[in-house]
Amino acid sequence: MKKALALLLAAALLVTMAACTGTAPAATTAPAETTAPAETAAPAPAETEAAKTYTVGICQLVQHPALDAATQGFKDALTEALGDSVKFDEQNASGESVNCATIINGFVASNVDLIMANATPALTAATSATADIPILGTSVTDYASALEIDNWTGTVGTNVSGTSDLAPLDEQAAMLQELFPDAKKVGLLYCSAESNSKYQVDVIKGYLEAAGLTCAEYAFTDTNDVASVTQKACDDSDVIYIPTDNTAASNTEAIANVVLPAKVPVIAGEEGICGGCGIATLSISYYDLGYATGKMAVQVLTGEADISAMPIEYAPQVTKKYNAANCDALGVTVPDDYVVME
Repeated sequence: MKKALALLLAAALLVTMAACTGTAPAATTAPAETTAPAETAAPAPAETEAAKTYTVGICQLVQHPALDAATQGFKDALTEALGDSVKFDEQNASGESVNCATIINGFVASNVDLIMANATPALTAATSATADIPILGTSVTDYASALEIDNWTGTVGTNVSGTSDLAPLDEQAAMLQELFPDAKKVGLLYCSAESNSKYQVDVIKGYLEAAGLTCAEYAFTDTNDVASVTQKACDDSDVIYIPTDNTAASNTEAIANVVLPAKVPVIAGEEGICGGCGIATLSISYYDLGYATGKMAVQVLTGEADISAMPIEYAPQVTKKYNAANCDALGVTVPDDYVVME
C-alpha cells in the first residue's frame, strides 16, 4: 500500500509540473502583441514631410497691368501644384528701388524659402541681399546687363534664374516700318535709370538705322520729367518707340497727353504701354510669363531642379496687337493680321 501511495503521489506531481510547463508558451506571446502598435506608428515621419509648407516672398517693383499679370500667373502656378502648402508674402515697392532693397532684406531676415523678383530693380536688390536663398526673376528683359554678366551663356549659374519679357526686337523694328513706311525720324523714349530699357534701345536702334532711318534717344530720369522729354521727342520725330520700361508703363497717361494731341504715333515694347499711349505692339502674355516662372519655382522648392543649372526662359509666343481707340484718333489703319487689344 505504501508503494502504491508513493506511486500515486509521484504521478500527481508529474501532472502538476506538466500543467505548469504547458502555460509557459502563453507568457512568451505577450511581448509580440505589444509590438504591433509600434509598427503601425512608423509612417509618422512621412506624414510630417507631406505637411511641409513653403513661404515665398514676392517683391514687385510697381503696380501696373503687365507686372500684376506676371505676379498672378506666378501665384496661380504654385497654388495649382502645391495647394495650401505654399504661402505668399507679397509686397509692392511703389516704383522705388530703395523700397525693393528694404522688402528683400525683410524676406532674407524671415528666411523665406524662395524670392520672386518682379522687374529688374527687384532682381538686383535680391541678388545683392542673398547668395543662398533661391531667386527667380520675371519681367526682366536682359539678365546679362541687369546682373553685369560677361560672356552670357543663357544661365546665371548661381542662386538666380527666371524668365525674360524680351520680345524679338528685330520684329518690333519691322513692325514700325510696316506701319509707317514713310517715316524718317524715330524717337527712342525711355527711362535712363533702367538698364534693360537702354539695352532694348541700343539693339532696336541698330535694326532701324540699318534700314535707313534716323534715330535719336530721349531719356527721362523719373516721373518728374516724363512729359517734358516726351514733348521734345514729339517735336523731333515722325514715330516714337518706347521699349519695355517700368517708368513709362506707370506714366502712360502723361505720355498720351502729349503724343495724341501732337499726332505722333507710339510703337510700344509691351501691351501695358500700348494700351495707355501706343498704337501697336508685338505683345507677349505677362500672365503666361509669370506662370512659367511659377512652374520653375515648384521645381526648385521640391528639389526637382538645381536653380544654378536652370536657363533663363522666354515667352513662348508673341502677337501683333493694336490699340483701336488710339489708331482711330491718329487715323492709322493696321493690317489684318493684327489683333485688337481688349
